[in-house]
Amino acid sequence: MLRTAFTTKLYVTVLVALVLGAVLGLVAPDVGAAMQPLGDGFIALIRMLVGPVIFCTVVTGIASAGALTSMGRVGVKALVYFEIITTIALIIGLVVMNVVRPGEGVHAVPGEIQVSGLAEQYVTKGEEQHWYDFLVNIIPASVVGAFVDGNVLQVLLVSVLFAIAVAMLGERGAPVTRAIERVGEVVFGIVKLVMYLAPIGAFGAMAYSTGRFGAATLSSLGAFVGLFWLTGLFFCLIVLGVVARLCGIRVVRLYRYFKDELLITLGTANYEAVMPQLIAKLERLGCPKPIVGLVVPSGYAFNSDGVCLYMGFAGLYIAQAFDIQLSLGQQLGLLAVFLITSKGGAGIAGAGFVLLAATLSTMGTIPVAGIMLIFGVDRFMSMARGLISLCGQMLASIVVSVWERDFDRERALSELSGKPSAEVARA
Repeated sequence: MLRTAFTTKLYVTVLVALVLGAVLGLVAPDVGAAMQPLGDGFIALIRMLVGPVIFCTVVTGIASAGALTSMGRVGVKALVYFEIITTIALIIGLVVMNVVRPGEGVHAVPGEIQVSGLAEQYVTKGEEQHWYDFLVNIIPASVVGAFVDGNVLQVLLVSVLFAIAVAMLGERGAPVTRAIERVGEVVFGIVKLVMYLAPIGAFGAMAYSTGRFGAATLSSLGAFVGLFWLTGLFFCLIVLGVVARLCGIRVVRLYRYFKDELLITLGTANYEAVMPQLIAKLERLGCPKPIVGLVVPSGYAFNSDGVCLYMGFAGLYIAQAFDIQLSLGQQLGLLAVFLITSKGGAGIAGAGFVLLAATLSTMGTIPVAGIMLIFGVDRFMSMARGLISLCGQMLASIVVSVWERDFDRERALSELSGKPSAEVARA
């Protein structure tokens, strides 16, 4: 029982930990807030492994016969998919906010709002952001620096260049590929060990969230937060559900397959924490390793469905709260800027909030001070942002694999139906 609680039944253990953490945060807020190091420590352990996981996956995937010629085509298809889905997410956010208009009636006055504390740091960081930063910052100061800083795009760039160089060696590069493949197995072994701590990390993160930003803060903006979660649920079930059906699978079964990762993301409000498991499971589902190795890391920068939905919601909520009437043209302009700035979130702490501040600073139409109106519930919004983006990440590699006509649908259906791996292998 103890073994299955941390392996096949990990989702149950994490779910229990989330409930206990929420109860602790509500009953004893100070004690719950003190649990923050548990959540932060777990996330730090996973982030420590993200660089090696990306490197080993990309190199062993690309440095194989025939993979090099299709790499550019796969990258272009992935970017096209990312842009289409994130645009849909932004449009849905803007439409819902225009119809429901939850910010009306707040009648906030910009001059009376003081930006302070952590929000002030986010605003400062946001004002320093530019739309082209993610392009410039993709080049690391050094090869080692990419792994030290933990920037996903920088690690991806180094990994792709290394893989191309190995592939160009031909047969002489085969020993290098095999060696990196063995290293990758060791790294995923470490990931497996770290995942035993997932319930503790989820407990600490949830206890901190409810203790630090508990019931009082949530109830004051409950309608806004509830509307965002409902819209996110619609996006994940309907929009992504249609995409999944076009790929020949059912989206609910896909979410059930990734239930561990969904619950960990819910608890930690950070979907980067499940990247190693996401890569491994997508490969088991029948997505080729070269495609997964390129699509998943790049998706953490470009496939920001949750961030886009959030930015549309938050931007219009603040405008409505300040009684600012935005014309259709202004909203379309806001959408265009959001599409650009949302791509710069890789490696930024509190990315959604920082990018929102950066966009509002750029536009000048909506006062940046308005972010204080929603800062108290940002943690709960961040949970939804992570879940929505993770759902998009699950499908991205599948869509590109289908587009490349290289998706093993029979294997995927067997995995999703819960058949034993041995039976899947025989099939």
